[in-house]
Amino acid sequence: MPVRLTTASYLVLGLVDMLGEASPYALKQAAADYVAPFWSLPHTQIYVQADKLVESGLLRQDQETDGRRRRILTITEEGREALNSWRADPTAVPVEARDLGLLKLFFGADSKVIGPAQVEHHSQRLAGYEEMKAGGSRMPDGAAATLEFGIRYERALVAFWSTLLEVRKPRSPHKPD
Repeated sequence: MPVRLTTASYLVLGLVDMLGEASPYALKQAAADYVAPFWSLPHTQIYVQADKLVESGLLRQDQETDGRRRRILTITEEGREALNSWRADPTAVPVEARDLGLLKLFFGADSKVIGPAQVEHHSQRLAGYEEMKAGGSRMPDGAAATLEFGIRYERALVAFWSTLLEVRKPRSPHKPD
């Protein structure tokens, strides 16, 4: 019976493919560094998926013989075929923006109270993304496009929360001459 692959499975396959080879710990770090800003995955799932993918033959595992004896994962040809098939699938699903500030705002939080922290948080994320872009390292087209999306997304959130915080001057009544 073929193994049922989930988005988490493809995330692990994609990271191993991107890195060439990696220990489960390195996958956890790469997921946190590169993928977490737009796709959250509990780090325990990295280990669960790695084991599942090794068992199904989509990843190969080699054990270091000395040192820390880490498990080193590489993608198999079958794993690459599964990943390529998934990448080619045009299926779209609705975006799930899990933003706590927006949820609080929806339920009546005062934007003047929560807004400054939101502006600060999204400004920091924006600065981090812009720093990555300015770093000058060549990244694959898809990763560069995703980084550009992150920059635009954070700019939009900074602008959104900043607009809510703007102090609007009361209109002065028009005084006829």
